[in-house]
Amino acid sequence: MTKKLYRYRGCGLDYIYLMNGFQKKETKYGRSVSIHDMDGLHRAIGMYLIKERKVLTGAEIRFLRHELDLSQRVLGDLLGRSSQTVARWEKGEATMDGPADRLVRLMYEHHAEGKGQVNDLLKELAELDNALGERRLQFEDTDRGWHLHIAA
Repeated sequence: MTKKLYRYRGCGLDYIYLMNGFQKKETKYGRSVSIHDMDGLHRAIGMYLIKERKVLTGAEIRFLRHELDLSQRVLGDLLGRSSQTVARWEKGEATMDGPADRLVRLMYEHHAEGKGQVNDLLKELAELDNALGERRLQFEDTDRGWHLHIAA
């Protein structure tokens, strides 16, 4: 006899089915399902998504963002995009561009494999980019007139 598959919608992806690793229970609130090693399951789903050679759907982008524990605003900041752009990607109103797609996949891979905090590195790069983008020239008035101040 074949065991019935469980359609796992809790991750936000409608096409995930579990063959095993879950247990159906009756509680005083109704039927519930307990999933064994949900973190491991989500890691397996995420790794599949980032390795698959296709454009990420909005739901897949949202799944990866949630797994990275990032808000739309923070992900947008890390990618140099607005939170509205991220929201449009997740709603399927726009397609994520190639560089952003590759960066999200890389961020997730490093997160899932415990290779370090890519988010911290990306935040530092974003701050550096902002600092470089803000030209700040300092001039000083000297005996010989105004001159650009060169910091030692």
